Amino acid sequence: MEAASVSVASALARPCLAALRSSPMKIPSSLHRRLQFSTPFSWRQTIGARLFFRNQRPLSISPAHSRALHSLMVAKNSMNGVSSGVIKARPSYELRKKHSDSLVPDKKLSALREQFCKPGVGVDAYIVPSQDPHQSEFIAECFMRRAYISGFTGSAGTAVVTKEKAALWTDGRYFLQAEKQLSSDWILMRAGTPGVPSYGEWLNDVLKPGSKIGIDPFLFSSDAAEELKETLSKKSNELVYLSNFNLVDEIWKESRPKPPMNPTRVHDIKYAGVDASSKLSSLRSELVEAGANVIVISMLDEIAWLLNLRGDDVPHSPVAYAYLIVEVDGAKLFMEKSKVPNEVMFHLKKSGVTLQPYDALISEIERLAEQDAKLWLDTSSINAAVVNAFSAACNRYYESFGKKNKRRVAREISVGLQTKEGSTSHIDGPSVIYRASPVTFAKSIKNHAELEGMRQSHLRDAAALVEFWAWLEDSISKKERLTEVEIADRLLAFRAKQDGFLDSSFDTISGYGANGAIIHYKPEPESCSVVDDKQLFLLDSGGQYVDGTTDVTRTVHFGEPTLQQKDCFTRVLQGHIALDQAIFPDNTPGFVLDVFARSFLWKIGLDYRHGTGHGVGAALNVHEGPQSISYRYGNLTGLQKGMIVSNEPGYYEDHSFGIRIENLLCVREVDTPNCFGGMGYLGFERLTYVPIQAKLIDISSLSILEINWLNDYHSQVWEKVSPLVNGAARQWLWDNTQPIPKQ
Repeated sequence: MEAASVSVASALARPCLAALRSSPMKIPSSLHRRLQFSTPFSWRQTIGARLFFRNQRPLSISPAHSRALHSLMVAKNSMNGVSSGVIKARPSYELRKKHSDSLVPDKKLSALREQFCKPGVGVDAYIVPSQDPHQSEFIAECFMRRAYISGFTGSAGTAVVTKEKAALWTDGRYFLQAEKQLSSDWILMRAGTPGVPSYGEWLNDVLKPGSKIGIDPFLFSSDAAEELKETLSKKSNELVYLSNFNLVDEIWKESRPKPPMNPTRVHDIKYAGVDASSKLSSLRSELVEAGANVIVISMLDEIAWLLNLRGDDVPHSPVAYAYLIVEVDGAKLFMEKSKVPNEVMFHLKKSGVTLQPYDALISEIERLAEQDAKLWLDTSSINAAVVNAFSAACNRYYESFGKKNKRRVAREISVGLQTKEGSTSHIDGPSVIYRASPVTFAKSIKNHAELEGMRQSHLRDAAALVEFWAWLEDSISKKERLTEVEIADRLLAFRAKQDGFLDSSFDTISGYGANGAIIHYKPEPESCSVVDDKQLFLLDSGGQYVDGTTDVTRTVHFGEPTLQQKDCFTRVLQGHIALDQAIFPDNTPGFVLDVFARSFLWKIGLDYRHGTGHGVGAALNVHEGPQSISYRYGNLTGLQKGMIVSNEPGYYEDHSFGIRIENLLCVREVDTPNCFGGMGYLGFERLTYVPIQAKLIDISSLSILEINWLNDYHSQVWEKVSPLVNGAARQWLWDNTQPIPKQ
């Protein structure tokens, strides 16, 4: 077999070399040496699969030359005996978009910098985060300030603008997207990469000591603001809260979208499982136990879950912009009245909740201090403006009792902001308990009704996906011209036919070929690719239903995949199976399980730049905490029965292809022969039932147990989904759930 491989490789190489020799292009000596079949790249791998290449410079060559050189590299690998078991990663600079140096300054940046010197501002830099006042992942258009100022549209990132420089930080999911979208006026900072400073450290480096850095405190959690303040103070720099106006809004002006005013709705008890009054009662019991008498909740999904409300203010998330204050004897919802229909108003009154204007929160926070409130605050989510308002109101309260008491509370509040979770400032009068929101954890443990809604919505979603894949495969076989955007739109149409469908749960990631390597790729009509049978196609999508939330990824090839692609896909599948089958002690943190999904890629020196699993809400946000499965070992939240997480290992070869396989899982109890230490054990129940393409699997690499898992999974897919489809879709489902033979 190896001799045959060399013969084929030589045959492939000859016409390619001829094409190169007939061209006037000069081949650099470094590249010429590579064409002599020496080691193609010098590289090292670090945690999180971030690849960094040394001593390599990008070449400017024509498409024809590129194809010829690529064929030669393939031939070289074959002649060196490289098979599907050895994969060479491509350097991230290949095909990188190059921005031409522009002599025209960015008008938005210039306008923003003009704000720095205005009365009441007086700053040397300004930080523009991705967040809204509620630390939401998905935000309304009116809060997309970072996208407006930078042009980068990914969901995660922070823009920092000084008088001379502009830089943007984002994580590994968005490196390629940011490279494409940022102009030459911006510096891309690849967060998490060794040697890349945080934006606070960077500001200390580029600014003179004693500089002032402005932020909108409504857009930073209290913890984030305090951490930034501490970092900046190391170089005597000062963090300035600009609470009365946002500098980006000052230049956005009338073109800034209006805040959403969509009506809310009651989430039916048959889906919620527990009524709002009971949830509020449980929360009040926790307040009393902790020594608090009031809590401020700002996370939108926590408010929605606690009050059994749903909204339509945020794309893809059924939530509404609001704050909630819960006291031992009542509750106040801060939301615009125009968003509350009569049915919702009746529901709130029945639950003992009164309505206040959204903008009245800060004045209510100040009132709480005047009334000796013992306030529970989750500083990881509550914004700095709220914490600052309560601290200032406490200082004013004690000022009336003399300077001695004022100094004491100021000292205790300052210490309290830096103490460990659960600390309390033990003083008479208003005080604060700094502790994680009890709603976050309660929401993550799904009750029977929520789990049943998730199961049923996933089956309807699977039926929509089967109809979609049957249509798409047939269309591609007929050589129909379909773009990534058109495919995503058609998928939405298939989902929309299902009972209870409301919206997609996030922007569909429809990535063909190299676009699939952009982990959170969003196709745009003017620049997206046409999908055909030549490259891999990655589709990550989900739906919001009245009874549940879905998130599923499949990677397919409509033609013939390469041996490299099959090897990578198989290893991703093996990691997916290993995590699906994991059994672990109760309360095990998710990071402990992450290695199950990565180990098969690690064996050949590959990895991926994202977590393996995120929490998922029940008819709520597609991404929720506190649980996760990730290499980030800082999250110590233990997995517990009733939690839902995703299982989505992948592999992404920059500028070439992307692979991801994702199902949602529910944590369940598992009976084990032993019970070491009296501890219970947990495993997973699958919620997602969509076929995995067998064509992409190297069957010879699978163990008997892995083949059994795949056949069993496809048998369940057929059993659960076939009653919901018919005609061509049912035939497609039958064809794609047939058992694969055991080797």
